[in-house]
Amino acid sequence: MAKKLNDKLKKQVQRVFAEAGRKILNYKQVARRLDIDSTEGKNEVLLAMKQLASEKIIEEIDAGRYVTLFIHQFVTGTVDMTQQGTAYVKRDDGEEDVFIASEFRNTALNGDKVKVSLFAHHMNGRQSGEIVEVLSRSKSQFVGVVQVHFNYAFLKPDDKKMPISIFIPKDKIGEAKQGDKAIAKITSWTADEENPFGEIIEVLGRPGNHETEMNSIVVEYGFATRFPEEVEKEAEKIPEKISKEEIAKRRDFRKTLTFTIDPEDAKDFDDALSFQVLDNGNYEIGIHIADVSHYIPENSKLDVEALKRATSVYLVDRTIPMLPEKLSNGLCSLRPNEDKLTFSVVVQINQKAEVTDTWFGKTIIHSQRRFTYEEAQERLETKTGDLASELNIMNDLAKILKEKRFKKGAISFETEEVKFRLDADNKPIDLYVKIRKDAHKLIEEFMLLANRKVAEYGNGLGKGDHKKTFVYRIHEEPNENKIRMFNIFAARFGHKIETQSQKSIAQSFNQLLEDVEGKPEQNLIQSQAIRTMSKAYYGCKKSMHYGLAFDHYTHFTSPIRRYPDLMVHRLLFNYLQNGVNANEAHYEDMSKQSSQMEVKAAEAERASVRFKQVEYISGFIGDEFEGIISGVTEWGIYVEISMYKCEGMLRLNNMGDDFYDYDENNQWIIGRRNRKKYQLGDLMKVRVVAADIFKRQIDLQLVDGGSTWDGRKSKGGSRSEGRGGSKGQRDKKSKSSKHKRR
Repeated sequence: MAKKLNDKLKKQVQRVFAEAGRKILNYKQVARRLDIDSTEGKNEVLLAMKQLASEKIIEEIDAGRYVTLFIHQFVTGTVDMTQQGTAYVKRDDGEEDVFIASEFRNTALNGDKVKVSLFAHHMNGRQSGEIVEVLSRSKSQFVGVVQVHFNYAFLKPDDKKMPISIFIPKDKIGEAKQGDKAIAKITSWTADEENPFGEIIEVLGRPGNHETEMNSIVVEYGFATRFPEEVEKEAEKIPEKISKEEIAKRRDFRKTLTFTIDPEDAKDFDDALSFQVLDNGNYEIGIHIADVSHYIPENSKLDVEALKRATSVYLVDRTIPMLPEKLSNGLCSLRPNEDKLTFSVVVQINQKAEVTDTWFGKTIIHSQRRFTYEEAQERLETKTGDLASELNIMNDLAKILKEKRFKKGAISFETEEVKFRLDADNKPIDLYVKIRKDAHKLIEEFMLLANRKVAEYGNGLGKGDHKKTFVYRIHEEPNENKIRMFNIFAARFGHKIETQSQKSIAQSFNQLLEDVEGKPEQNLIQSQAIRTMSKAYYGCKKSMHYGLAFDHYTHFTSPIRRYPDLMVHRLLFNYLQNGVNANEAHYEDMSKQSSQMEVKAAEAERASVRFKQVEYISGFIGDEFEGIISGVTEWGIYVEISMYKCEGMLRLNNMGDDFYDYDENNQWIIGRRNRKKYQLGDLMKVRVVAADIFKRQIDLQLVDGGSTWDGRKSKGGSRSEGRGGSKGQRDKKSKSSKHKRR
């Protein structure tokens, strides 16, 4: 115990000298700064100083007087915790991340804003340091499983980046029982305490239950399922009737052919298209977007809550909307046969898909037709049905617009989206991959066109110091080192990315993604390619969108579900009215909030998909599948089950035919005796041995003593085989699953 206390005191003394700079201090001065006034405590301070001097951290200038050997530098940043309890701090100044060993993390948790003292020495070649202050907490509430003891409890968090259990005193356990999933709030935590203190604020239910797990995901990623009462009340007060005065201010499209195309189960329709042929033979196409800004004043309770959420979240079984239902599914939803207020980009476009004129402004529309994607696709394929002619003209234009993008260097990142069919009890009874067809791409191209045109307008406002504030969607060029690493990865499948120019990189990426379509490695290659790219974000400094090959790009087309689109609507309308320049710092802050919440939403969506994948696979215990190695680690290899696009773990300690070592440089494992290698991209046959829906993980076992065949040799095969076998095979597995569930 004394040793532990002394180590802690040493760190405190070291921090005093770091903050003192080149000031010379004796043990009494140090003790005073640490609020130590006992003789015993002062003697321990002196002992700590002598130990620090022997370690060459401070230096004794003369008898009893010391000074630091180097000036400590302090930086601020955000904590990124690892599952092992160490952390990295992403510096606010953009410099190299700082490595934080677990003993120097103090009370910091994942996502916290912190102050770091940088060490003079590096650890494993990396800048390292100690977190000396938590500036702000990322969150204080955690979801986990309650472990009840005699007169206290712990909550073990689900979050893998929360390595510490929360101590719950007996009088703070509430109604929670042993094994319950619950929400705990941290009430206090000092560096003297090994665990934070907390209280149970809500019991969610039993682990594994659908509602329990879905609500756990919502809370874990910081989203609220309910709107505050004052926000709902403000929404309810909004009048539903559109006044004649408001209509008079707007361009009227109610007699122009207008329609929407959305998923069959969509409730919020935030975009519509209008179409008419002009006398000169060109087409006028209106991209009409719900005028959310008309209903939500800046800084209102609705606006503050919308910014806090920043995005709608789409889980497997539900949507957590950014706006209350009265707005998202009512006033702002462009439902058919109703007058609706919109903000529009209206283009004149010729048969070569060249835009000859663009108009921006507030409008009123009346959608005459609500198409599902399937209905629109039928008209594109059969050329028959209502509005088939108009849809096919627009589809031809969309294809030309897409072709132009790709000639400029756009990249085709069409990832495979896993979807589920759920029964009445929300159990997954089928898993399939969503296929994007021309109807989806038609809508996408005209939304891209509107976003680009709005960004071009915003960028053209003012020059130099008089440049007007605007919000952009930014996607920067990929990092050269990441491209190099991806090239090494792709070479294992016989592919190569040309790196002579950014355009050649884009072209070879597209060729690669086309080449792997329908092959077992398709999903793995696509996923790795996306990780290679820079992450898109929102900001006020105009930059290119690399993936789309646009010099100017923003988000204008989904203000019901994305806060940046609402910001862009306000900015655009303000400047169309010759309003004053908006405050850039304010819009940068809102853009940063939106980017952060977008990441959290994506993580929550992936977690819900993962939960349902594991639940679905739990019906196949003992069944064998073909898979592809998608990851190699020191504790095992990840295998993606090709048929169902989900990963399982094949643990090294369960591979009984040999003892395997992990080779980090080559990203493979190799047997000590048989020298057998398993590496990224290898195809293998595996058996499902366990599916833990609580931990959302699948355990696998090798079949036939680990027989594998090299994924690099798999160049043939039909599309259906690439998606996990023939239809007959898929039907057989589906029946097997249903039989086991009965």
